[in-house]
Amino acid sequence: MRIVELTAYHVRIPLVRPVRHASHSRTSTDNLVVRCVLDDRTEGFGEGVPREYVTGETIDSALDLLRRSDLAAQVEPCRDFPAAAGLAERLRLAAVPGDDRGCAGNAARCAVELALLDAFGRRFGEPLARVTQLLAPDLYEPKDAVRYSGVITSARGGLKLFLACLLNRVYRFRQVKVKVGIAGHDDVYRLGAIRRRLRRNVDLRVDANEAWAPSDAAEQIRRLEPFGITSAEQPVPHAAVASLAEVRKQVRTPIMLDESLCSRTDAERAIAGQTCDLFNLRLSKCGGFIPSLRLAQLARRASLGYQLGCQVGETALLSAAGRHFAASVAGLRYLEGSYDRHLVREALGDRDVTFRWGGRAPALAGPGLGVGLDPTALARVTVRKETILG
Repeated sequence: MRIVELTAYHVRIPLVRPVRHASHSRTSTDNLVVRCVLDDRTEGFGEGVPREYVTGETIDSALDLLRRSDLAAQVEPCRDFPAAAGLAERLRLAAVPGDDRGCAGNAARCAVELALLDAFGRRFGEPLARVTQLLAPDLYEPKDAVRYSGVITSARGGLKLFLACLLNRVYRFRQVKVKVGIAGHDDVYRLGAIRRRLRRNVDLRVDANEAWAPSDAAEQIRRLEPFGITSAEQPVPHAAVASLAEVRKQVRTPIMLDESLCSRTDAERAIAGQTCDLFNLRLSKCGGFIPSLRLAQLARRASLGYQLGCQVGETALLSAAGRHFAASVAGLRYLEGSYDRHLVREALGDRDVTFRWGGRAPALAGPGLGVGLDPTALARVTVRKETILG
């Protein structure tokens, strides 16, 4: 079996409601969808979510990178799914000048990798989760179901904050992440109100999205520790990430890296510099399913924790890939994703993979992603498409 076509789609998807945090505010998302066709006409789809403030990517730079990458030279025939998994791991895009972190093409790589694995998975009757068993057997732990955490974003106070807490309480989430560090918000007041309104046993963690200066980060975290927070995500800008080694000595709360954890280079620097306790793995920002597996292995060897996160605006394609990751990888501290119908107006899938009450969601059956793409939905949101191969 050989890949004969790769097509890239720039899709623009409106969000159900505006999403705001300390780094950005958005009402829509520009995503990259890739279609992979094999020589027997089996097709698969993948998705990446370029974010300039995370990996330096935009939709334009992602498309340009695919044009410059010699993918034709890499797509050798695959006689079975293990060979396809090996091909996916070896996949390399063109170099990006000045990219010393090795992450400036991660969303594009993720989209191509997932499309390839979806197509070959469908052809050989293998689910995406099989990749974990093949390439990271030390992490492999199959589960019948997983449980996602909730999130409270920019609700400042009053009725909006009350409703956000009520929604998370009604859904019976066991874990809730709260966005903090937003200009004009009183985080101590908000965390106090949230803790009072949620069940006592709810696990609360915070995400500052690079909001705090290195000189303020420890104090900001200490102010929130009385509310029993279990981690503080990306307290400072990436440019100041080295300062977290000192911050960790001044707080009780474990520190998680997100914007500063996009590649193996980032991970190795974090381990060497002792700047964190946890990695936030997100498939798109980390370059795909397989690079995320490798980062989880690296974290485990360094005795660090790790979670699976998500990008705002993921459709059913990335949600499904994340589900396979969550349902096959051991040791995930927290799980985020599958917000589909709660967040995007076009989820693109031919089935709903949104989490259920309590954040519960079943493992996905079927080959590849286990979710097909709705061509009419894709047509509605496509801004442009380009042939990359074929």
